Amino acid sequence: MRIGIVGPAFPYKGGGAHHTTELAHRLTAAGHDVVVESWKAQYPAFLYPGQQTIDSPEGTPFEGTRHDLSWRRPDGWWLTGRRLRSCDLVVPAVLTPVQVPSYLGILRGLGGRVPVVALCHNVLPHERKPYDVPLMKALLRRVDGVLVHSDQQASLARELTGRPVRVAEMPPHLPTPAVSGAVSSGVRSRLLFFGIVRPYKGLDVLLRALAAGPPEVSLTVAGEFWGGVDATRSLITSLGLDERVSLRPGYVPAADVPGLFAEADALVLPYRSATASQNVWMAYEHGVPVIATRVGGFPGQVRDGVDGLLCDADSVESLTQTLKRFYAPGEPERLRSAVRPVDDAPLWAAYLERLLPDAG
Repeated sequence: MRIGIVGPAFPYKGGGAHHTTELAHRLTAAGHDVVVESWKAQYPAFLYPGQQTIDSPEGTPFEGTRHDLSWRRPDGWWLTGRRLRSCDLVVPAVLTPVQVPSYLGILRGLGGRVPVVALCHNVLPHERKPYDVPLMKALLRRVDGVLVHSDQQASLARELTGRPVRVAEMPPHLPTPAVSGAVSSGVRSRLLFFGIVRPYKGLDVLLRALAAGPPEVSLTVAGEFWGGVDATRSLITSLGLDERVSLRPGYVPAADVPGLFAEADALVLPYRSATASQNVWMAYEHGVPVIATRVGGFPGQVRDGVDGLLCDADSVESLTQTLKRFYAPGEPERLRSAVRPVDDAPLWAAYLERLLPDAG
C-alpha cells in the first residue's frame, strides 16, 4: 500500500514531529511504501511563540520526507495534493485548527481520488479560539475517516462530523532511549514538571500544592513557557517558593532529558485537561514514577498505587494530599521499583490496524 503522511518532521521539534516520523518508520517496517510531506514554514511566528525548529535530529529522520509545504504558499498545498494522488491512502496529522486551510488545499488537489484519514492529535485545542470549531468541521466533514487517541476525543469528533471515527491509544514515539544507569537510587526530594508550560497543564496548581505539601520537597520546571515566564516567577515568589523551585525555560534537547529525570523522584502531570501524552511513557523509560491527574489517557497509563499516583484535576487539595502520600516513608522507593518501560510493539501494531482502512 502506498501511504502519504502530511505532518511536521525534522527540523521541526516536539511530539508531533516525533510521531509523524515514527509512524512513517513503522508503516515502512510493516511493508508499506510511505512518503512524508512536511513543512518548510509551518506557522506564522505569532501563532507559535516558542522555538519551532532544532538544528540536530532527535531520533532517525525518515528518508522519504519532502519539505515543500509553506503557510505562505496556498498554491503549494494544491500541488502537494496533486502529487499525493499516486497514494492509496493519505493521512494528514492534525495538531491544530491552524493547519486546516492548508489541509483543505491538499484535499482540493487530491480531487477526491484518494481515501483520507485525518489523524487528530487534538480534535480541538485545550484553549479554544472562535474559529476552531468551524475550521475543524470543515476538515472532518471532507475526509473519509478520523483517527483519535481517546474515547473522549472520539465523542468530540462525532459532534463535528458524520464520518467514521476510530480510536487507538497513542503508542510511544520517544525521540531517544533512556541512558542506561542514568537513574540513581535514593530519595532526592525533588519533583519534575516537564514540557511546554500552558494554562491547561496546571503548573499553578502544582506550585500551590508544593507550598502546602512536604516542606523539604523541591521542584524543577523544564520547558518552554507559553506567553512568558513572568507570571510564574511572581506566583513562585508570592508562595514563598523561591528557594524550592528551579526554572529552566526553553526547549529541552533530547540529550538533556536523562539528566533531568535522574534528579527527580517523580514526574508530575497536574493537567486540567488532556488527550494523549508521551510524558508518562518518557518517565517510565527513565525509571521514574508519575503523579498525574485523572484526565485524558493518564488513568490508563498510570497504575495508581503501583507505579505512580493519581489525583483530581484542578484541585490543590487533592494534589497536596497526593504529594504527602507519595513522600510517605518508603513510598518513593516502592513506586519506583514497579516502574517498567512500556512494550511499544503491541501498541504500534494495534495503532496501525486502526489507522488502515481495511482494519477489522
